[in-house]
Amino acid sequence: MRENRARAYSRTLEHYKQQQATTMASAKSITTDHYKLFPSPRNRHRALFQHEVFVPYPYMLIDLESYNFKGKYSLFAAYRLSDQKNGQLVTLDLLEDEARFKARFVPD
Repeated sequence: MRENRARAYSRTLEHYKQQQATTMASAKSITTDHYKLFPSPRNRHRALFQHEVFVPYPYMLIDLESYNFKGKYSLFAAYRLSDQKNGQLVTLDLLEDEARFKARFVPD
């Protein structure tokens, strides 16, 4: 199932890249198959990455730099379409960074 999700996400990501003429820095929102996303202006890497973690805490401050990830990452305010839940979406380039975030993330 994880492989199917990764393939579907890759297709969504490729579709997004082909359809968007503007850069993410100037994009007001991005709609994928699963989320409506609003990029954080503090993102160092302005891209969507394959590994993602949704956290249902829309107002929590998440300092991604403090996690000392090895790869690239980005943060989005997110609206999950399947259940209309607001939160934040962390996207990560490396699987080990996803595991690191899940292990260290503690909601306030």
